[in-house]
Amino acid sequence: MAKTAQLDANGYPRFGLRDKVAYAAGDFGCNMSFALKSYLTIFWTQYMGIDSYLMATLLLLVQVWDAINDPVIGGLIDADQRRYKRNKFLVYISVGSVGLLVAGACCFLPFRGMPSMVKNILFLAGYIIWDAFYTIANVPYGSVMSLITTDPGERAQLSTWRSAGALLAALPIMMFLPVLVYDSNNNLKGGSIFWIALVLGGIGFLAFQFMIRNTTIRVDTSLTLKEEQPKFNPVKAVVNFARNRAAIGVACLSVCEIIGLYGVMTAAQIMFQSYFKNAQISGLLSTIAWLGMFIYMPVIDRIVNRFGKKEPILAGFCVTAIAYALMTFLPMSPDANGLILYTACALLATLGNGLYSAMVWSLVADAIDYNEWKNGVRDEGTTYALYSFFRKLAQGIGPSLGLVLATMLGYEASLGAAQSARTALNMRYLVSGGLLVTAIAQIISIGLIYNLDRKTLARISADLKQRRERQADA
Repeated sequence: MAKTAQLDANGYPRFGLRDKVAYAAGDFGCNMSFALKSYLTIFWTQYMGIDSYLMATLLLLVQVWDAINDPVIGGLIDADQRRYKRNKFLVYISVGSVGLLVAGACCFLPFRGMPSMVKNILFLAGYIIWDAFYTIANVPYGSVMSLITTDPGERAQLSTWRSAGALLAALPIMMFLPVLVYDSNNNLKGGSIFWIALVLGGIGFLAFQFMIRNTTIRVDTSLTLKEEQPKFNPVKAVVNFARNRAAIGVACLSVCEIIGLYGVMTAAQIMFQSYFKNAQISGLLSTIAWLGMFIYMPVIDRIVNRFGKKEPILAGFCVTAIAYALMTFLPMSPDANGLILYTACALLATLGNGLYSAMVWSLVADAIDYNEWKNGVRDEGTTYALYSFFRKLAQGIGPSLGLVLATMLGYEASLGAAQSARTALNMRYLVSGGLLVTAIAQIISIGLIYNLDRKTLARISADLKQRRERQADA
């Protein structure tokens, strides 16, 4: 006889492994495309030959559009009051997943012999196509977490599994793509990335469909009062976001992280090419950044229930700052010994960053609850989209700033791996110094701006539960 699923007090299947695996599959699908983004700058400057300063400008332009696109899509989703068979967020995710089948490959069109202006247009057009479908899938995906569960520990688990899904997508790309696209002289072979992106698009589509079919929506946010549901007001939603200190705090955290991470990304690739002279190992060492999350993954709900979220994340960032200070100020030779020291510092840093990586997405869900608690409306799509707006701006500022700084410090794309010794050394310090500044900025963001400590979260959860019970009885 088939085993009957256990139901919770509201008649839904109890939260469990199926929810976590399904939610992880969503970010796995997103990152089948997104993980390739780290190769954009190197592909279009070293392989396609676009000037570094021009590339920095183009990156900033597309990311500004990318950022504006997110709140527009989020507002449209919140304003959509149509009744769907399952859930409107899942419908939008499905539409985005279809477009992402081929959109990622549009960013790596390998027409190397085209005139410079055509190359610029190809980059802009390809990125805009990819971004449109990625946003349609990613904004509702990030929003739907707040509807799967209201329990802080369960949200932390979903956040951890989301990050795990992203890692499972990024891991093979980080490890094996450098082996496939760099030759024995550490120079880029870019033509194969287009075909790799097509394959990854198909895998991502299957992951999204698995997520959609296995997601249970447990939080009913529709008004049960006899009054007509208020019409969505995008201006008011933006004002509410600006008054939402929790959302601003987590946005600052992500902006600091992304500007720092993406700002040193190009310098890190150049560092492995020309300082350590081992570009193919860069993918393997990049996976270290994710190890901390896996260490905390089995116990993240216990950590949250015992200490909350803000408090452990702040402590973790302090450890990370110490690790990057050591990476910056300790002597690091351009040989195997230097690589060992670099790896040791990166391992220490990931022990601190792991707590943030495990919980960051649940912070966004908590900010959505805070918006409802403080302003009386949830605006899931708009809140997540505006948070994503700042992330996307940072994703434009980071690579552009990093590429400009690298060029000012001597980087010449035409030289490939054959950068001067001075330039190679500059990249080594740009990487470690940039990461140190990032960690300090994140300490300030979580310590002074983000305001949802353990006691506040408990009070918000209890108050919202009482409100919904009163509405249901009305």
